[in-house]
Amino acid sequence: AVVSTQSTGGYEWNKYNQTHYDQDNPPPKIVQGYKFNIFYQDLIDPTSTPTYKLKKCPEDKDFKILTISAGPPYEDIAFKVLNREWEYSNRYSFKSQYSQGIFQLWFQFKRYRYRR
Repeated sequence: AVVSTQSTGGYEWNKYNQTHYDQDNPPPKIVQGYKFNIFYQDLIDPTSTPTYKLKKCPEDKDFKILTISAGPPYEDIAFKVLNREWEYSNRYSFKSQYSQGIFQLWFQFKRYRYRR
């Protein structure tokens, strides 16, 4: 399997950061989501769809283990991702699909509004 991963990052301009930072002195960058594209050309059963599972990371509670399994002849692939809530809406570019031998899993993390 050929794997292409990308993490989307940027600045979070919430009310707190707007009062303490500006464009010349920006807040720290944060990971806002991930994009996984995995190419499965040689699946024995091409009608079976790859699946993903999230498990707790035993050594670090700030992360989770994302496991993607497709079946023979491929082994499972695991990634360490941030332990934050996902945005499952298509509006926020959530995608979990398998077509033409490519499994795509794209997700953004939920944003929470800052309140005092």
